[in-house]
Amino acid sequence: MKKTKSDAWNWAAKREKTAFLALEDGTIFHGYPVGFGRDTVGEVVFNTGMTGYQEILSDPSYSGQLVTLTYPEIGNTGINREDMESPRMFANGLILHDLNQASNWRADESLTAWLYRSEVPGIGGIDTRALTIKLRDSGTLRGCLAVSGTLTEEEAVAQARQWPGLDGQDYAAKVTCTSPYQWDEDGDLSRSWGITTELPPADLKIVAYDFGIKWNILRSLRLSGMAVTLVPAQTPTSDVLAMKPDGVFLSNGPADPAAVTYAIEAARQLLGKTPLMGICLGHQILGLALGGQTSRLKFGHHGCNHPVKNLVSGRVEITSQNHNFALEAASLDPTKVDITHINLNDQTVEGICHRSEPIFSVQYHPEACPGPHDPFYLFERFRSLIGGEKL
Repeated sequence: MKKTKSDAWNWAAKREKTAFLALEDGTIFHGYPVGFGRDTVGEVVFNTGMTGYQEILSDPSYSGQLVTLTYPEIGNTGINREDMESPRMFANGLILHDLNQASNWRADESLTAWLYRSEVPGIGGIDTRALTIKLRDSGTLRGCLAVSGTLTEEEAVAQARQWPGLDGQDYAAKVTCTSPYQWDEDGDLSRSWGITTELPPADLKIVAYDFGIKWNILRSLRLSGMAVTLVPAQTPTSDVLAMKPDGVFLSNGPADPAAVTYAIEAARQLLGKTPLMGICLGHQILGLALGGQTSRLKFGHHGCNHPVKNLVSGRVEITSQNHNFALEAASLDPTKVDITHINLNDQTVEGICHRSEPIFSVQYHPEACPGPHDPFYLFERFRSLIGGEKL
């Protein structure tokens, strides 16, 4: 792995605490810059995963957020092309405790080099435990990551307060694809997952609404025998139905589900016309289309160790999650919708299905492999629904 100028600059500056994180309540955390030298703002969240920082930063659902990694040692495994979840980095910034030099046979470049190349700022040397406890107790806060050396603490706090936040914001339109395209499933799977054996026939045709879809979702659908055509978030349902899909998938994505009004209306129009599956934001959109309501969680669910109980089977799944909003259980009509999964940490809704139509969704990410394969059955369930089987 070749060293870059940005690597040398960041390692030389490592112990110089010239950067800081300013929260909207006036709290300041000092640290050293580890990425691009540009100040930025965002919603400060914490992720409890011990690994997976590349997948986190390249997940479009983190758009608008400053991600705090609770695991203290970050950067050891570097960055490689196989573990990307999208074409680029989407998080607004990165907050960590200690940056390590990359030393892994799979690494193409260091985390620092990737941050620099992506023009995304980061900060190290932060007491991430103290920051996490603060967010846990007070709830998610807006923040300003000041790494350029040009902002005073007062100016940074003011910028954090002036940022509009993610409530009521449609970020799906910012991260979606610009035109429909067919997922190149065979080439991607052999390159990214090392699959050299023959894949199952792609005998089902799926249209996926791209609200910020992760590539592992597309890989999982293909491994379950489904060929996927992606369409932009604002695609009319008439265009989707004209493709004559066997089913429609609603993807994950960032920010406030209630703000994606066009997607809620599209899901409502698709009810009863095609089998539907949703993940994360897609789950919330389906719930809203079925008459439910969403509300903001205190500090969201971000991590790969969340226990979820399947109320149908009684089994507990270890899941990966990334969301700040959740469906309100009391808002769902029990004559139409069954709650199929709940979060065992806070009892929030993690899965629903329609009582008479081939529709279901989950809040967590079955493609992310934290269990490692506890929830992968959900993709096979989608196949079964398309075939007319009951949930």
